[in-house]
Amino acid sequence: MATTDLKNLRNIGIIAHIDAGKTTTSERILFYTWKTHKIWEVHEWAATMDWMAQEQERGITITSAATTCFWKDHQINIIDTPGHVDFTIEVERSMRVLDGWVAVFDGSQWVEPQSETVWKQADKYHVPRIAFANKMDKTWASFQMTYDSIKKRLAWNKVIAIQLPIGEENDFAGIIDLVEMKAYRFDGKMGEIVVEIPVPENLMSEALRMRGELVEKAAEQTDELMNKYLEWEELTIEDIKKWLRVWVVASALYPLVCWSALTNKWVQLVLNAVVDYLPSPMDINNGTITWSDVDDIEEKITYKQDVKEPLSALAFKIATDPFVWRITFVRVYSWVLKSGSYVLNSVSWEKERIGRLLQMHANHREEIAEITAWNIWAVIWLKDTKTWDTLCEVEKPIVLERMEFPEPVIHISVEPKTKADQERMGMALNKLAEEDPSFRVSSNAETGQTIIGWMGELHLEIIVDRMKREFKVECNVWAPQVAYRETITTMVKDQEFKHAKQSWGRGQYGHVIITFEPITVEMREADPIGLKDECVFVNKIVGWVIPKEYIPWVEKWLKESYTRGIIAGYPIVDVRATLTFWSYHDVDSNELSFKLAASKCFREATKKARPVLLEPVMLVEVNTPEEYMWDVLGNLNSKRWQIIEMSERWMAKILKAYVPLSEMFGYSTDLRSMSQWRATYVMEFHHYSQVPSNITEKIRSERWIKFEEEE
Repeated sequence: MATTDLKNLRNIGIIAHIDAGKTTTSERILFYTWKTHKIWEVHEWAATMDWMAQEQERGITITSAATTCFWKDHQINIIDTPGHVDFTIEVERSMRVLDGWVAVFDGSQWVEPQSETVWKQADKYHVPRIAFANKMDKTWASFQMTYDSIKKRLAWNKVIAIQLPIGEENDFAGIIDLVEMKAYRFDGKMGEIVVEIPVPENLMSEALRMRGELVEKAAEQTDELMNKYLEWEELTIEDIKKWLRVWVVASALYPLVCWSALTNKWVQLVLNAVVDYLPSPMDINNGTITWSDVDDIEEKITYKQDVKEPLSALAFKIATDPFVWRITFVRVYSWVLKSGSYVLNSVSWEKERIGRLLQMHANHREEIAEITAWNIWAVIWLKDTKTWDTLCEVEKPIVLERMEFPEPVIHISVEPKTKADQERMGMALNKLAEEDPSFRVSSNAETGQTIIGWMGELHLEIIVDRMKREFKVECNVWAPQVAYRETITTMVKDQEFKHAKQSWGRGQYGHVIITFEPITVEMREADPIGLKDECVFVNKIVGWVIPKEYIPWVEKWLKESYTRGIIAGYPIVDVRATLTFWSYHDVDSNELSFKLAASKCFREATKKARPVLLEPVMLVEVNTPEEYMWDVLGNLNSKRWQIIEMSERWMAKILKAYVPLSEMFGYSTDLRSMSQWRATYVMEFHHYSQVPSNITEKIRSERWIKFEEEE
């Protein structure tokens, strides 16, 4: 049963780099809160929160899973998120609906790349969080190293330790609570017995020093505590906890605790920290949520997170289920969402009937009658609601700003093996695209191929696997295609083209003079609003008495021309076209005339503007043991890499470089082979860069693009 006291509710997520222990942490939380009767393990392919077959086989989290548990009269709604960079969009959309986060770090490593990425995402949405140093019993584990790396790479003056480990690696035997200055060990088969012990004498001075830092950090946040501190008055435990919570909620401080999730040690103290320091819905913006009026986006409407306010809810995730068809995860901010009621989707402007309501526990579900304000549960049978749509009252339409989802950088073509597969494939792709807005489906008009695109090789591998398993679609998969782009490098001033064709009856006449120029990074920085689009159209013709529809025709057909460049047929980007002159005929001018004039003008200008091919370049970070560093360097050198940084993290070498995406296919296999599976890497899209001329010619020939000159 959901809590009725908002102060006792925590909506939290768990974030980290892959293999830092997020799902293992979730499993322990579920066990110690009596949500499950047994601890299910990731390495045994049985984790509760990793319920998909693809997750269990690979030992990674692919999709966010939600559940609810209770601890000390507090309701905790938890979302366990993926740690692989390919699935970052799963993390980001959860960020927008949760009130606090638990950031898990591998205590034997420095801050890893994906941890840095998700931490920055949390900064973007100003989400309060607690940092956990996990795996303190692992070889090379070091609490001080983890503490220092978090300060150096993420939050120099904001992170503060509130616990200290008793021993490390094989000697990890307990924890000192620096707030209460008490020490604990955990006994029993599952670490379920909490035993208070004296603070070890050999750690007393270090514990007092670190507690002094904690007290000083808490005191400097408020004049009241600072006066006490300066007057040598002892701060009470209640004072410290109260003001730590205030500043954690304000994202001004991030407490750091330590544990070992795999060996079932000290999870109870972590749950205490979640309850003590992470915010309830009432702590965020004074318990309010601000929406926009659908008729005037600039006009803001503020609701309290209360059952007495008008309905406001956000659909943040769609999931496909073979038994109930479609599950929509929603965060209800105000009012009560009841089964059988009608609501308005203010984005699609369609009325939706609320079907069955579900309280989720990973892939298990419990049917409920209503979702009260402030909860995160699920609805089935919402037909027209997509990710990030707003649900509200019909009479009081409101909308929340939508997320922008990144464009995919890898594409493959899929082809059904049989006619029956063809019918099923379209349905499967549509459902998968509804689940993940960063997954795109398109068709090539020339070849008839179905093209699917996503953000990484693993992402696409999972999609194809799910098509086969869940939707019974057998298909042929062709090699990944890189999302190349084309652009121009020099200005072509006053390019003119006149299309004039006379025949019996009405003829054709369109005449334009256009200046084309490349948009540089400096130009975008100087005018980010005016140059926010990939290609920009500027009309410099003013004061003429001309038909109003002609200028939009020119702009429309220029944009159409940008979809296919002259080098290899890839889309054109970073071009500003300025219309400086034109002429028209009262009778013979029409849309077709200006279509031909604009498109041919662009083609003629492109030939003179030194067009180049652009390729996506990835930021790659490789973590390798020192003995394999030179093999890794040599391999990267063959991939046209641009070195950025070489550094050390504890016992490993870290290589950062820009590498073209086309060179990275199959790299995970190569890296594992040359390092005996000990090296790892992550990559993310960084920018587009010009392709060398010899490779451009190769790509052009492989694409078999032939343009015929038109008179």
